[in-house]
Amino acid sequence: MTTSLFNNYGRLPIDLVDGHDWFLVDDTGHEYLDFTSGIGVCSLGYSNGPVVKAVTQQAGRVWHTSNLYDSALQEEVAALLTAPDQLAFFCNSGTEANEAAFKLARKATGRTQVLAFNNGFHGRTYGSMSLTGNPDIQAGYAPLVPDVTFADYNSPDVLTAIGPHLAAVILEVIQGEGGVIPADTKWLQAVGAECKRQGVLLIVDEVQTGIGRTGTKFAYMAAGLDPDIVTVAKALGNGLPIGAMLGKTALGDAFGPGAHGSTFGGNKVALAAARAVLQQLTPTMLAGVRSKADTLWNELDTAVANLSVVTGVTGRGLMVGIHLKAELPVNTVLAKLRQQGMLALSAKHNTLRLLPPLIMSEADLERGVDMIRNAIMFATND
Repeated sequence: MTTSLFNNYGRLPIDLVDGHDWFLVDDTGHEYLDFTSGIGVCSLGYSNGPVVKAVTQQAGRVWHTSNLYDSALQEEVAALLTAPDQLAFFCNSGTEANEAAFKLARKATGRTQVLAFNNGFHGRTYGSMSLTGNPDIQAGYAPLVPDVTFADYNSPDVLTAIGPHLAAVILEVIQGEGGVIPADTKWLQAVGAECKRQGVLLIVDEVQTGIGRTGTKFAYMAAGLDPDIVTVAKALGNGLPIGAMLGKTALGDAFGPGAHGSTFGGNKVALAAARAVLQQLTPTMLAGVRSKADTLWNELDTAVANLSVVTGVTGRGLMVGIHLKAELPVNTVLAKLRQQGMLALSAKHNTLRLLPPLIMSEADLERGVDMIRNAIMFATND
């Protein structure tokens, strides 16, 4: 078809025009059970009352003011988002949050070198792309930002690479785009301890894992980490564009007036959505996510993990990677799922990725697993 858009997305011929709860509807009226959450964004679904009310009310007042003026709404959302020893900077996306983290780390330490990880993903702007351990994403854009090196994720050898020459180490607690690979908890703790010992800032990218995805507010909390900088976006606005960088208060002096900024960062409509999201992220809600995750993982272990073309199931909470043998391309399974009325995702290394809305019922989580099993079996037998 004729298009006025750049062809930089491999789009499917599905136009999603409506949604409710954890279902999406295309322009033909076909309904899909959604296991994508808009790539981990709409974690509270598509008809969340408090978010709709908050956005509607704010849109009826003022949509935007610049960051030249005080913002009580920014202060309120920052207080909900941060720990007592953290400050927040608001932006529009995960990649912008990681750009801010990269800049803060260099400015605060006076050093330039950063250690990142193979198969990691931190964004597509020049700084965040330079931190992304995926040569396919970096191809054609050299030279990248200098002084970034890469190590193997979960490798104990990385401890010898952490030294006072580094400004920071940046990592994901679970590598999402890289194949839904969780970090070993003891390895994470060892990396965090070595960063502290060497005076190196630890940046934890929670863009995909944060805001309840793994059953805690942030995934690093389950490992007992104490990062210097945390980046968050995606689910923070439940579909409204907002990101944030959280940093220790001790780093506050490095970002004085003019050191960094964002025209639309802290937009009032996006912040209204974020406030409604965070107000719902209660201990009771997070306990419900953990309970649903137990159900999902039990179903996956019973119905999917033992299939002959499945080499493993990884992840945590409601973030799942089903690893398939090369003989069964993940895109074939995704097509079979769409035929059944279900949307899912892929990740590196031929991985079927699941990011269902956190509010999805246990019955539909179980139904989704049945659909996945059927899709894999149908695709294997074709």
